[in-house]
Amino acid sequence: MSKKNIWLLVMSCVYVGAGINHFIHPDFYLKIMPWYFPAPLMLIYISGICEMLLGLGVLPLKTRKISAVLTIVMLVLFLTVHVQMLIDTYHTGGLIFWIAVLRLPLQYVLIRWSWLVYKKYTKPFNFKKPIYSHTSF
Repeated sequence: MSKKNIWLLVMSCVYVGAGINHFIHPDFYLKIMPWYFPAPLMLIYISGICEMLLGLGVLPLKTRKISAVLTIVMLVLFLTVHVQMLIDTYHTGGLIFWIAVLRLPLQYVLIRWSWLVYKKYTKPFNFKKPIYSHTSF
Protein backbone atom coordinates (compact mmCIF):
# COMPACT_ATOMS: atom_id res chain seq x y z
CA MET A 1 0.00 0.00 0.00
CA SER A 2 1.39 3.42 -0.94
CA LYS A 3 1.93 6.24 1.57
CA LYS A 4 -0.94 8.19 0.02
CA ASN A 5 -3.25 5.21 0.43
CA ILE A 6 -2.20 4.86 4.05
CA TRP A 7 -2.92 8.57 4.68
CA LEU A 8 -6.31 8.26 2.98
CA LEU A 9 -7.14 5.27 5.16
CA VAL A 10 -5.98 7.15 8.29
CA MET A 11 -8.07 10.18 7.31
CA SER A 12 -11.09 7.98 6.70
CA CYS A 13 -10.68 6.24 10.07
CA VAL A 14 -10.22 9.56 11.91
CA TYR A 15 -13.44 11.04 10.54
CA VAL A 16 -15.52 7.87 10.72
CA GLY A 17 -14.30 7.33 14.29
CA ALA A 18 -15.04 10.93 15.23
CA GLY A 19 -18.49 10.63 13.69
CA ILE A 20 -19.26 7.46 15.60
CA ASN A 21 -18.07 9.18 18.77
CA HIS A 22 -20.83 11.79 18.32
CA PHE A 23 -23.36 8.99 18.89
CA ILE A 24 -21.47 7.24 21.69
CA HIS A 25 -20.64 10.39 23.71
CA PRO A 26 -23.13 13.11 22.73
CA ASP A 27 -22.93 14.62 26.24
CA PHE A 28 -19.29 15.57 25.64
CA TYR A 29 -20.28 17.52 22.54
CA LEU A 30 -23.30 19.09 24.25
CA LYS A 31 -20.94 20.65 26.80
CA ILE A 32 -18.93 22.44 24.12
CA MET A 33 -21.78 23.48 21.83
CA PRO A 34 -22.24 27.27 21.72
CA TRP A 35 -25.35 28.37 23.60
CA TYR A 36 -26.70 30.20 20.55
CA PHE A 37 -26.91 27.08 18.32
CA PRO A 38 -30.46 25.80 17.98
CA ALA A 39 -31.21 22.11 18.61
CA PRO A 40 -27.68 21.24 19.75
CA LEU A 41 -28.26 17.50 20.09
CA MET A 42 -29.63 17.30 16.55
CA LEU A 43 -26.61 19.27 15.29
CA ILE A 44 -24.29 16.84 17.08
CA TYR A 45 -25.92 13.88 15.36
CA ILE A 46 -25.95 15.62 11.96
CA SER A 47 -22.29 16.54 12.28
CA GLY A 48 -21.50 12.96 13.28
CA ILE A 49 -23.26 11.64 10.18
CA CYS A 50 -21.41 14.19 8.03
CA GLU A 51 -18.06 13.18 9.48
CA MET A 52 -18.74 9.51 8.80
CA LEU A 53 -19.93 10.12 5.23
CA LEU A 54 -17.05 12.45 4.41
CA GLY A 55 -14.58 10.03 5.98
CA LEU A 56 -15.84 7.27 3.74
CA GLY A 57 -16.09 9.65 0.79
CA VAL A 58 -12.34 10.30 0.61
CA LEU A 59 -11.64 6.68 -0.33
CA PRO A 60 -13.33 6.33 -3.77
CA LEU A 61 -11.73 8.48 -6.45
CA LYS A 62 -15.15 9.63 -7.74
CA THR A 63 -16.12 11.23 -4.42
CA ARG A 64 -12.68 12.18 -3.09
CA LYS A 65 -12.51 15.79 -4.30
CA ILE A 66 -16.02 16.76 -3.21
CA SER A 67 -15.51 14.97 0.12
CA ALA A 68 -12.24 16.82 0.69
CA VAL A 69 -13.85 20.20 -0.09
CA LEU A 70 -16.88 19.48 2.09
CA THR A 71 -14.56 18.37 4.89
CA ILE A 72 -12.85 21.77 4.68
CA VAL A 73 -16.25 23.49 4.84
CA MET A 74 -17.23 21.36 7.84
CA LEU A 75 -13.97 22.15 9.63
CA VAL A 76 -14.40 25.88 9.02
CA LEU A 77 -17.93 25.65 10.45
CA PHE A 78 -16.56 23.74 13.45
CA LEU A 79 -14.27 26.71 14.16
CA THR A 80 -17.26 28.49 15.71
CA VAL A 81 -17.50 25.72 18.30
CA HIS A 82 -13.79 25.80 19.04
CA VAL A 83 -13.57 29.59 19.29
CA GLN A 84 -16.60 29.66 21.61
CA MET A 85 -15.01 26.90 23.70
CA LEU A 86 -11.87 29.03 23.96
CA ILE A 87 -13.90 32.08 25.04
CA ASP A 88 -15.94 30.08 27.56
CA THR A 89 -12.88 28.56 29.22
CA TYR A 90 -10.63 31.63 29.14
CA HIS A 91 -11.41 32.82 32.68
CA THR A 92 -11.37 29.40 34.30
CA GLY A 93 -8.15 28.30 32.59
CA GLY A 94 -7.02 24.80 33.33
CA LEU A 95 -6.73 21.82 31.05
CA ILE A 96 -9.94 22.48 29.08
CA PHE A 97 -8.70 25.96 28.16
CA TRP A 98 -5.39 24.61 26.88
CA ILE A 99 -7.16 21.88 24.92
CA ALA A 100 -9.21 24.65 23.30
CA VAL A 101 -6.01 26.61 22.56
CA LEU A 102 -4.36 23.60 20.93
CA ARG A 103 -7.52 22.72 19.01
CA LEU A 104 -7.31 25.83 16.84
CA PRO A 105 -3.95 25.01 15.20
CA LEU A 106 -5.14 21.41 14.85
CA GLN A 107 -8.04 22.72 12.76
CA TYR A 108 -5.50 24.27 10.40
CA VAL A 109 -3.64 20.95 10.12
CA LEU A 110 -6.88 19.09 9.35
CA ILE A 111 -7.93 21.71 6.78
CA ARG A 112 -4.50 21.56 5.13
CA TRP A 113 -4.66 17.75 5.04
CA SER A 114 -8.03 17.89 3.29
CA TRP A 115 -6.69 20.47 0.85
CA LEU A 116 -3.74 18.19 0.00
CA VAL A 117 -6.14 15.31 -0.58
CA TYR A 118 -8.15 17.55 -2.91
CA LYS A 119 -5.10 18.71 -4.88
CA LYS A 120 -2.71 15.76 -4.92
CA TYR A 121 -4.50 12.47 -4.28
CA THR A 122 -5.55 11.69 -7.85
CA LYS A 123 -5.08 7.92 -8.04
CA PRO A 124 -7.64 5.30 -7.02
CA PHE A 125 -7.38 3.89 -3.52
CA ASN A 126 -5.89 0.38 -3.47
CA PHE A 127 -5.69 -1.80 -0.40
CA LYS A 128 -2.73 -3.78 -1.68
CA LYS A 129 -0.15 -3.88 -4.43
CA PRO A 130 -0.34 -6.64 -7.03
CA ILE A 131 1.64 -9.68 -5.96
CA TYR A 132 2.51 -10.70 -9.51
CA SER A 133 2.41 -9.27 -13.01
CA HIS A 134 0.68 -10.87 -15.98
CA THR A 135 4.03 -11.58 -17.62
CA SER A 136 5.40 -13.69 -14.77
CA PHE A 137 3.62 -16.85 -15.90
